[in-house]
Amino acid sequence: MTTPQLADSAVIQFAVLDALLAGAYDSGMSVATVRTLGDFGVGCCDSLGGEVVILDGDVFECTVDDPPARMTDAEILPFVDVCTFPAGASEPIAGLGLGELTDLLEQRLVSRNLFHAVRIDGVLGSVRVRVTPRQQHPFRPLAEVTAGQIETTLTGVRGTLVGFWAPAIYQGITVAGLHIHFLADDRSVGGHVLDVQVDQAALQLSAYARFDLRLPTDPHFLGTELTHNEDHRIVAVEGGVHAGAPA
Repeated sequence: MTTPQLADSAVIQFAVLDALLAGAYDSGMSVATVRTLGDFGVGCCDSLGGEVVILDGDVFECTVDDPPARMTDAEILPFVDVCTFPAGASEPIAGLGLGELTDLLEQRLVSRNLFHAVRIDGVLGSVRVRVTPRQQHPFRPLAEVTAGQIETTLTGVRGTLVGFWAPAIYQGITVAGLHIHFLADDRSVGGHVLDVQVDQAALQLSAYARFDLRLPTDPHFLGTELTHNEDHRIVAVEGGVHAGAPA
């Protein structure tokens, strides 16, 4: 059993999920800035044109048209969660579907009131990922964007699951429960994970008692009053298993 470390750093987030649901994602944080804040995380591309994986200090974009590629410092992310992932012990895991994986992680949490970064390296029996197509003004709400998402299912693939488990009280600020992205070792494919079967892998888990939220200041965000009444839509667009939902 792995014992999660309590990191002395923070999970840093730019923007809030409810803004994406409202179509307010005009601006973003630069990749250059993100890289100064941590070496591990997830996010989305400018204009929701794909999913982002931050792994070992590299920032990868997973898009509809091309294999995952390293992003340039000038590119921006309209939503990102990033942290510094500490080196630590890993726990071998095997034969777990997404619900079973979520249950295992929740048994390992330091507290359901803390954020946890989740890293899983190994062989996946299968993984179903999605990427979203780039949007044009006027931006559509996230639920409409994901209706046109591109899904890919891979089998027998080696790679890394990168993500976070967030407390239920932060639903709408971020994704409550487990939110993970995938990046193949050969960098051939990646994206937001909708379903997964872990064959043989190593789990690392780190807990965070600090959460640093940074908000956009562009006119669209400032002029869009956000009220959290979209929980059902969050579950629908994210897929998988969430805090408070049955496995």
